[in-house]
Amino acid sequence: MDSPEQKITKTVSRVDASKESMANSRQVIGINFCGPTPLMWRADDLKSVRELGIIGTLVGSLARQPRQNTRLGRPLELLPEEGRLMADMGRAAVIPDSTNEDPEVNPEQVEQYHAGLENSFQEQGALALEDRKTTLMRVITEKHNENSGSQEDSDGAVRDRLEALAHGFSFPRTAMAVQLCTARAGLSHCPEVRRFLAADWPIPRDERSETRFRVFRDLRRQGFYLTSAGKFGGDYLVYPGDPLRFHAYFIVVCISMDESMPLCDVLAIARLGSNVKKTVLLCSSGGSQEDDGEEVVYTSLQWSGMV
Repeated sequence: MDSPEQKITKTVSRVDASKESMANSRQVIGINFCGPTPLMWRADDLKSVRELGIIGTLVGSLARQPRQNTRLGRPLELLPEEGRLMADMGRAAVIPDSTNEDPEVNPEQVEQYHAGLENSFQEQGALALEDRKTTLMRVITEKHNENSGSQEDSDGAVRDRLEALAHGFSFPRTAMAVQLCTARAGLSHCPEVRRFLAADWPIPRDERSETRFRVFRDLRRQGFYLTSAGKFGGDYLVYPGDPLRFHAYFIVVCISMDESMPLCDVLAIARLGSNVKKTVLLCSSGGSQEDDGEEVVYTSLQWSGMV
């Protein structure tokens, strides 16, 4: 059993861990923009937004499996409504571009970088040579054990082989391993990329985008999880819980309150929802763009066949 001092120490550790977890959960998350598309690069930020119920979509390729699209990696692409909701909650901020001009190149830093690469190349070459010598010694030892012969002759042959290997060994630069730093947007230091990432919040705020955002915010407040529904012909897929554990229940189609919808489009989306076993929701919000307290109106569509 633990002594009273050990119990107190464990309790204090749990309290400190809880405080650290709460502090991390309230940290502001940085978002990069590629045009109007919000992107997130840091693994810690991806975990934080997942805890907030923000799903997004991984769109990056894996370094070890680049020629496939079954499993993707960072960055995480967010819906415009997801990024705006996080900004309204005070949990996200755009990573600003410090200057629109090309940053000055520091010759000393460039020289240090190339010197570090050269040192790494020399170290990796020495390690590769040692590994090759170890392999050669193992093979020669196995052959010597199989064939009985003079010990002096075998030792001389081993020395000759090792000297020939040391003089003829060449470590190609193309085989050198280079560390890639992925803690932040990998190429954000490049002038072209710095100009490509906008410092302001480049999400349009027209009537349709306002309707989409208000519907998204209302459903998130009700505890639903949302992802894009482009492949189902809608705006959002609505899940009762984490999409890794649940199937989507609804297909959301956002329309303005005074917008007319052709009957053939209503029948098409209702039939599609029936085929994929989901309920279609026509969602509208009233009020002006400055009004944030309006009610979102939901109309469900279900295909029941022809009468």
